[in-house]
Formats: sequence, C-alpha cells, structure tokens
Amino acid sequence: MTIIAIDGPAASGKGTLARRLAKHFNYAYLDTGALYRAVGLEVKRAGGNAENEQDALNAARKLATLNMNDPEIKSESTGGLASKVAAIPAVRDLLLDFQHRFAEKPPGGKIGALLDGRDIGTVVCPGADIKLFITASVETRAKRRFLEQFGPKGSDGEYQSILNDMRQRDERDINRAASPLKAAENAHLLDTTNSDIEAVFEQALQLISDRLTTA
Repeated sequence: MTIIAIDGPAASGKGTLARRLAKHFNYAYLDTGALYRAVGLEVKRAGGNAENEQDALNAARKLATLNMNDPEIKSESTGGLASKVAAIPAVRDLLLDFQHRFAEKPPGGKIGALLDGRDIGTVVCPGADIKLFITASVETRAKRRFLEQFGPKGSDGEYQSILNDMRQRDERDINRAASPLKAAENAHLLDTTNSDIEAVFEQALQLISDRLTTA
C-alpha cells in the first residue's frame, strides 16, 4: 500500500492537485483541512468560541455526524475558524486518530491513500512513501481566493481583506505549538506562484511515478 502526503498553506493549490492525483492513481483521498473546517463551523453554529478548548472538543467529538460537503465549509471565514481550532492540541489529538485509520486502512478497498493538509508529512504520516509540499507567495494565494469568491469584478478592498486574513492564518499555522505548518525534511517542494495546475500536476505525477517505479 502506498501513502502520499501533500502539505502546504491555504490556496497554494494542494487540494486541486491532491484530488487529481488521487483520481489518477485511484487512491482514497482525504482533505484533512475539511475536518478542521467542519469542527470550526460546528463551534460557530453552536455559539461557541473557536479558541476555547472545551467548545472545540465538543464539536470535534461530533465529527462522524458533521457534513463535510456543507458549502459554508469552503468559505474564508470558516478557514479562519479551522486555523483556530487546529491550534488546540487536544483537538488535533482527537482528529489525528481518524486520519491515522484512514491512511492505514484506506476506505473502499483502495491500494493507496492520499492525504493533504498542513502536517501530513511531519506528524500524521511521517513514514509516507511520497511527500510533497506545495507553496506559493501569499499575494498569489490571496488573488486566487479573491477570484474564487468575487470574480474579476471584486474590489481592491475585498482583495486586501482576504490578503490580511491569509497572512494572519499563515502566522497562526506556522507558529502554533502543536504540529506547525512546515515542509518535512524529505518532502519535494513545488512552488505554484508562476505555474498553472497542469504544469504542477505533471511535475508531481513524474515525481510519484518515479518513486513508485523504484519502490
């Protein structure tokens, strides 16, 4: 069985890449960020505080009943909530077990698992067969998220708001005590700042295919 770990900051392109690679290799795919987003959204809907450990744990314990396809999960505000609950060690410990089981026994009888997030290669699956770290400048990432949400008619103020939120989220993710965002020492770094998804996909596909061939 093969495990592929893909990490990177928000809007770096890792999710799009991960889904394409999982489909290409017919591996089970887990967007681990969606787990934290779902927990953060549940805290908000329950009227709690995403930075309060008990509120976040109460939501995390409902993980099996939460809707991972809720449209609000993808919003920028929910991403901020996810970053806050993800900084709580007890929440990470609870969700870590779910991620371990997914990687060790991929659902659907798949022969491989592909997980993307912020600490897959360093904490969740440190023994992964292939590790990729996808990054891009914060300005590029903010522009992508801006265009997703507002299209070409969005205002400069809306872009600046997203850019500021993303910088704050990066700061939290990189500097949190529990499982900070960083590339594993043996991860392949792919910068998408000046590359389209097709070029990045081909590059990642070659790296993975070469590794599988020599395994």
